[in-house]
Amino acid sequence: MEERKYLATWKKYLPIIRLHLKKSLNEDQNFKLNITDFESAGDRGKSGYTFTITIENGKVINNISGSGVARDLFETLKSDEVVKGIFQDKSIKISVGKTFVLSIKTTHISAFK
Repeated sequence: MEERKYLATWKKYLPIIRLHLKKSLNEDQNFKLNITDFESAGDRGKSGYTFTITIENGKVINNISGSGVARDLFETLKSDEVVKGIFQDKSIKISVGKTFVLSIKTTHISAFK
């Protein structure tokens, strides 16, 4: 298992991810990542860098244990106070596809569960 190779890369992206998380409260957000940032941190080869993280109330509800890129992103996000505030009472889906576009979709969690 990789040892947190992507933390520094995600920390570099944190200000823009934080901005897009705030904007995602009103509309879905997409922005292109620089693949060379991730390739220099660690080569994922054929497995690539694609992943989806589903977060509800600040907790990951899907299995990201197989993706060091996803684990390190969540580690970076949960250590940021502003982001932790955004996570409250929300369901957030963050994904990166083959085209290296990071997508953020946020929905409010209903109090009537």
